[in-house]
Amino acid sequence: MDLARILAELKSERDRIDRAIRALAAVGATGASPASSKQAVGRPKRGGLTPAGRKRLSEAMKKRWAEKKKKRA
Repeated sequence: MDLARILAELKSERDRIDRAIRALAAVGATGASPASSKQAVGRPKRGGLTPAGRKRLSEAMKKRWAEKKKKRA
């Protein structure tokens, strides 16, 4: 193998890696992270339930199913 060709390929690869590192550092410096940009592009965040809301919903569903079970019996 030609040593000069191998050396040239390695330097080229090093240059590509250096450019990628600079690009990632620039993204980090602006405060944008890949996760936050992905979330902005992806589907909207679903609304969450508070623990109190979850408890109210649970109690309402239990009551509903108890009434249905009572009607069947």
